[in-house]
Amino acid sequence: MKKELWESSFELAKALFPLEEWIPTEPNIWVAKSRLPQQKKEPKKWEKEMFQVRILTSRGSIAYFLPEMIIKSVIGSKSADLVLDGEVVEMKTISGDRETLGGKFRYGYNQGAILLKNCKITKKPSVFIRLLSDIPINSVKAKIAGVLKYRYDEGKFICFFETTGELHIWTYDELRSIIGK
Repeated sequence: MKKELWESSFELAKALFPLEEWIPTEPNIWVAKSRLPQQKKEPKKWEKEMFQVRILTSRGSIAYFLPEMIIKSVIGSKSADLVLDGEVVEMKTISGDRETLGGKFRYGYNQGAILLKNCKITKKPSVFIRLLSDIPINSVKAKIAGVLKYRYDEGKFICFFETTGELHIWTYDELRSIIGK
């Protein structure tokens, strides 16, 4: 299984950025060589991203940090953060309320969807949120289901509930089924 995750992750990262060199930095984590200067330029941001991805890789996931690039069609927006287990994933840390959660999810979803617009391998923009707030699980699921109401693509919502230490993964179809879409 791990070999399959590595292969699908590497193939997608290579398809999205064919000229990039991938540097292994920790077990199950590779970083685009062009992204490595971020460690020195923005060490706090880099450590936050590494902390987030370790939540997933410590459970067996395979991660490829993608190069940072500005998406021209979205003012001030950067592309999604990584390929995780063969899917493009944007990572966010949230400390606000349900409205903040919904807005950050929508923003992260769009970052992944735009990056995958011309990709022939997959069209699954997934989002990982490290939730610092004490929002109940059912409330989180309902909020994300509402955001996905008129979106019909595949993908996953991954949520780490910091207050309980729980990690939950739902497909977009599972979440949309809550509201009957």
